[in-house]
Amino acid sequence: MSKTAGDITQMLVAYGEGRRDTLDELLPLVYNELKQIATRYLGREQPGHTLQPTALVHEAYLRLVNQHSVNWRNRAQFYGLAAQMMRRILVNHAVAKQAEKRGAGGERVSLEEITLALDDLNLDLLALDEALRQLAALDETKAQIVEMKFFGGMTTREIAEATGKSTATIEREWAFARAWLYKTLTESK
Repeated sequence: MSKTAGDITQMLVAYGEGRRDTLDELLPLVYNELKQIATRYLGREQPGHTLQPTALVHEAYLRLVNQHSVNWRNRAQFYGLAAQMMRRILVNHAVAKQAEKRGAGGERVSLEEITLALDDLNLDLLALDEALRQLAALDETKAQIVEMKFFGGMTTREIAEATGKSTATIEREWAFARAWLYKTLTESK
């Protein structure tokens, strides 16, 4: 029997309520989507990156299931948080690599998939992380939308569902965040 998005949501809610046995059923249901997110992330990395999608998925999943303060509402929220975890793992990895190289150039990441003005930029992953931190300091919601849409590959409707906002609001906030990131990242070059 195929599990639906509603089944995944019910399992997340049950897990959040303390039913740890749901984890055994949950991982096979979300694994492929998590692997797609990880593959998108790693596709933006330099060739020869030492992390593989499977390792990134496993590390992110372990961090996700150890989130005890999360009030799980739906699968979109889960995937959004997964994308955020994967970004943090990759940033930590880039920081460690940069430390090994004693300040040599950081990992490069291509932002080809961001629409409009960001189409042809190649950015340092650490610069992107810093820009997202700055955006989060100004507006946490806009930074989360960037993570969910760009890194998590979520649709506007899924983000609206996860955040409880309208799709029109998500589109406006995405447009602002995209323009703000472009300005910030091009000025820092």
